[in-house]
Amino acid sequence: MNLKSFFILLFIVTLFACKKKQEPEVLLPETQTFQNPLLLHGPDPWVFQKGDTYYLTHSTGNSLKIYCTKNMSKLGEAESKVVWTPPATGMNSKEIWAPEIHFVNNKWYAYYAADDGKNDNHRMWVLENESEDPFEGTWVDKGKMNLADDRWAIDGSVFEHNGQLYFVWSGWEGSVNKRQDIYISKLSNPWTADGARVLISKPELDWEIKGTSDELPTVNEGPQFLKKGNKLFIVYSASGCWTDDYTLGILTASADADLMNPASWVKSQQPVFSKNPEGHVFGPGHNSFFKSPDGTEDWIIYHANPEAGQGCGNSRSARMQPFIWNDDGPVFGMPVSLDTPLPVPSGEK
Repeated sequence: MNLKSFFILLFIVTLFACKKKQEPEVLLPETQTFQNPLLLHGPDPWVFQKGDTYYLTHSTGNSLKIYCTKNMSKLGEAESKVVWTPPATGMNSKEIWAPEIHFVNNKWYAYYAADDGKNDNHRMWVLENESEDPFEGTWVDKGKMNLADDRWAIDGSVFEHNGQLYFVWSGWEGSVNKRQDIYISKLSNPWTADGARVLISKPELDWEIKGTSDELPTVNEGPQFLKKGNKLFIVYSASGCWTDDYTLGILTASADADLMNPASWVKSQQPVFSKNPEGHVFGPGHNSFFKSPDGTEDWIIYHANPEAGQGCGNSRSARMQPFIWNDDGPVFGMPVSLDTPLPVPSGEK
């Protein structure tokens, strides 16, 4: 081959190579992401998952407001509706805190804390709705829960284990606002306590008593139930919500233990979910849990403030992130920064 023929062949090879490089590449679908917060105002978020639909409530102070969505990452776009407002006067007319809705025995129940305008009178109350859709039907007031000793009570939640309904909440031992403890009671039906209340956690570790003073109590509150394998968990909030150090702790029990025996519940010696100042996460807590639409992922939803010193007010935004498990229980990691994109829950459309 002479030199001229060689350069002609080289030109042809190069030409075809360039054409091949210019062909459009096959692009893989981009991962859908979202960023927190889900709601700019969303203190005490609670999520109940029924089928492929998620129902969320949070503290408004004056009503039971429900959001409905099939995609938790788009909660800010979800339909919402105020389905109940309290009476104008009476013992459950003011300070409607931390409502939760549960579907028990084919009926909806809403548990909420309320008083008559005086905090000392906060108690747990129950609403019932026979409709399949909590947006529809009528929410009927079942009255105040008859919790043993009739003491101050907030943040109630219900769960079932081995055919028995249980109720957990935050309450005072006596009639003075010095310490909020976690109590458990059996239920004979969704609105009726059965027997004594049992104290299973009180604030005693350094990270549980931030913000206390002669005027302000130590705090354990917001108990939430989780189950995995042969273990049961109650994740709770500790220290005052008025501090940036509001955080999560965890109680663990064996699935075959007597849940009414305080010795069955073992407390974590360190918090399991705490502030991330660099990520604009202050006072993370008062959480709940849900599964991704396809059931393969576990998620925590919680509230936190975006800046330091914002306390228990309307700056608390609703946020969520996935968590994993190890042999000891749930591993929540660090609260993600507000500027961190997260993949949407698996199975979202």
